[in-house]
Amino acid sequence: MNIDFSKGNGLVPAVVQHVRTKRVLMLGYLNEEAYQQTTQSGRVTFYSRSKDRLWTKGETSGNYLHLVDMYLDCDQDTLLILAEPQGPVCHTGNLDCFDQPATSAGFIHQLEHIIESRSIADPAHSYTASLFQKGIQKIAQKVGEEAVETILEAQSGPDHLLLNEAADLVFHLVVLLKARGLSLHDLEDVLKQRHENPR
Repeated sequence: MNIDFSKGNGLVPAVVQHVRTKRVLMLGYLNEEAYQQTTQSGRVTFYSRSKDRLWTKGETSGNYLHLVDMYLDCDQDTLLILAEPQGPVCHTGNLDCFDQPATSAGFIHQLEHIIESRSIADPAHSYTASLFQKGIQKIAQKVGEEAVETILEAQSGPDHLLLNEAADLVFHLVVLLKARGLSLHDLEDVLKQRHENPR
């Protein structure tokens, strides 16, 4: 990648985008050393203009940005980084630095992050944490119960009740996937493979 660092006095702006939801997460700056560290480590690293040093996003919080892909614009002086965030991106705890409202396309991934963060909460105060504490068998049982309730509402219930039961089903399914160490991304990969290789 032939990046022109000279235009910005050794720095290029980098827009970071969620690889799955395409949500814009943040804007940072890279110098050549930050670029090299990002590509070698797989963790997005910036040059901090205020601290005058390299900093890897998540080095303090643990909320790393895992590099998936990188694109250079037509003028060769701006980067688009596709990344997989490991937790909230903003230091305020927001999913991104712009505090964008979640879209319907992106909220299910936001829900997955919420479920993950609540999995380690106090089970006495979090329904989600209590599910994880009860284990796979109980979570799988809840998925089955919600599936049956969804089927019943689909056959005879009004739309709003069907949607409520379907939401319960999806929620518990995401919990089940997380409990097995899987993610919606893994599910998307399977669906994508099926689409690309139809039977």
